[in-house]
Amino acid sequence: MSFRKRNSVISTSATAQAAISKIENAPILGVRQSPVDGRLTTSTGTVSLDNLLAGHSGLPMGTSLFIGEHGTTDFSGILVRYFVAEGLVQGHQIHALGLHEGWRSDLPGLSTDVKSSSKSDTPTGDKMKIAWRYESLGSVNAQRDREALQRQNSSTAGAASTFCHSFDLSKKLNPSEVKGQIGFHPSMAAMNPNPKANSFDSPFKLFINAVSSKLANSPPSWIHRVVVPSLLSPTMYASSSSQPEEVLQFLHALRALLRQYPTKLVVLITIPLSLYPRTTGLTRWMELLCDGVLELIPLQSDSVHAPPPTSKSDAKSEDKVQGLLKVHTLPILHEKGGGSESHSAHDDQSFSLSRSKGLIIKPFYLPPADDDSHDQKTADSGKKDIEF
Repeated sequence: MSFRKRNSVISTSATAQAAISKIENAPILGVRQSPVDGRLTTSTGTVSLDNLLAGHSGLPMGTSLFIGEHGTTDFSGILVRYFVAEGLVQGHQIHALGLHEGWRSDLPGLSTDVKSSSKSDTPTGDKMKIAWRYESLGSVNAQRDREALQRQNSSTAGAASTFCHSFDLSKKLNPSEVKGQIGFHPSMAAMNPNPKANSFDSPFKLFINAVSSKLANSPPSWIHRVVVPSLLSPTMYASSSSQPEEVLQFLHALRALLRQYPTKLVVLITIPLSLYPRTTGLTRWMELLCDGVLELIPLQSDSVHAPPPTSKSDAKSEDKVQGLLKVHTLPILHEKGGGSESHSAHDDQSFSLSRSKGLIIKPFYLPPADDDSHDQKTADSGKKDIEF
């Protein structure tokens, strides 16, 4: 029989506790704290959309974003692709409702356009004319500084990670760059496997059960993203799904999962407003059950229906406004308020599609009226001179 002092500390347990604390405090890829209140946030895959979300610089964990789009365009679908691609690159778990396996090939790839701002890119004619010995001394110092910077970057490469990646619409997501997993769930009703029950299982209930089981059995460090594109679209959902008791119960269940797992789950939902306008009671109830509500209004022009811009027309597409964006509600910390509205989110916003930057959201300004009057005056003066 061995005896041990009561207040003695076993070294093995101390090391085990230190290892466990290190694992718990390890940073999670794709997640950082909000600059407003320190809440965990994740990126939507679009930098301009992250900056619009109440100053959190990302979508707060445990919240949902509801995006409605008018017309037959698919700008909201591009936001969904960026949202899913960002999650797969960060190693998150994706749960998609109503999509098929072939949709994975439509995800944009990582952009490789890197702009270097090193001193070696400066032309030789702009260098200072100094003595050869001082010039060599400067090159030695620059080489020493460059080596120190490389060592510092290599030492901090594991600690720092990219919060929002840059994607290119003209490329496809490489399977080697994918770290996460995506699960596709059907949106049409399936026959009940029980032969005695002549009923159909609701796709909403099956999806909720699958997501809740994944959340319950996953480690705390796993981040889950739920994507519901084109909700209640006739091409993806049965007519029974548009019943209020079906879709509202589904959104209630999603909201309950968000409140149950506030640090592991985010939701992105899109809906065609041409079929379900905001004037109907069903759409307004769906908006009330979501934390953030955005409205996309594409402009009627030929550029809207054009394919994604190429590298040559990328600069022109950024300047050309392709639609308006209205912000109705933003994700906040609690019902009494929270977040910052200093970004003038309630002002008129516009968006344009770029190949390398995705959907660019910026404030909308009308051109000054003086330019039109000046052009009209110059045209009239020219006519008068010709007549004279």
